[in-house]
Amino acid sequence: QVKLVESGGGLVQAGGALRLSCTMSGRTSSDYDMGWYRQAPGKQRELVADITSGGPTYYADYVKGRFAISRDNAKNTVYLHMNSLKPEDTAVYYCNAVIVPGINYWGQGTQVTVSS
Repeated sequence: QVKLVESGGGLVQAGGALRLSCTMSGRTSSDYDMGWYRQAPGKQRELVADITSGGPTYYADYVKGRFAISRDNAKNTVYLHMNSLKPEDTAVYYCNAVIVPGINYWGQGTQVTVSS
């Protein structure tokens, strides 16, 4: 059974940094495309960044230059390094794994709150 567990969220002041972690169990994360999504209150869940099994990455325009996604295959973990955080980055951040097209697994989410 695939399980994704996120950690690293919290409260930070604007301009600060956080690192989110997503650890996969039940499968080898390096075999899959992995991504980070976020959902703010009253808004739809949106893609923040993803990293393919081969390594290429994608970033939403609103995080380019501030966030970085990486993976540590030895730890079966994907990270989201978030710098220069803004209040509008406040959301629940979810880890996603694409096992095969159309079959996704999600973590439980981790809250990120950025105060102004």
